[in-house]
Amino acid sequence: MNFIKDLWAAWKQARLRSKQKSRTFKRTKATSAMAEEKRKASELHEPWVGILRMDVDPENITDGCFELDWNDVFVARLVKKGYHGRNDQEIVEQWFNTVCQNVVAGFYEQAMADPEKRRQLQGTAIDYNQPDIS
Repeated sequence: MNFIKDLWAAWKQARLRSKQKSRTFKRTKATSAMAEEKRKASELHEPWVGILRMDVDPENITDGCFELDWNDVFVARLVKKGYHGRNDQEIVEQWFNTVCQNVVAGFYEQAMADPEKRRQLQGTAIDYNQPDIS
């Protein structure tokens, strides 16, 4: 649940940053605080991952990206859990995709638990036998 709160906070921070250019100092301070967290976690051989930045396309708010940072211990734990890739970035991207899929699945499960929302979702089923009219 903390991860979702962190995502929400990162999104809000990105939105504020786009509105006010004077927020650069606070962002730099937050980035150095994250670097310190990463350093401490690495010294203690604990996994660490953080969101450095989140950008959203103002023309299409459903498009965006996250910039993540992590330590080697985090990647090693992912490898032990079965994630694989040609490099650390691919491994972390795989993990992040899994997290996003789990968030979507959680929202879907909540919606299906509510009878009213379940009826709405079931009523929007796609009929693949219908011709596509564009």
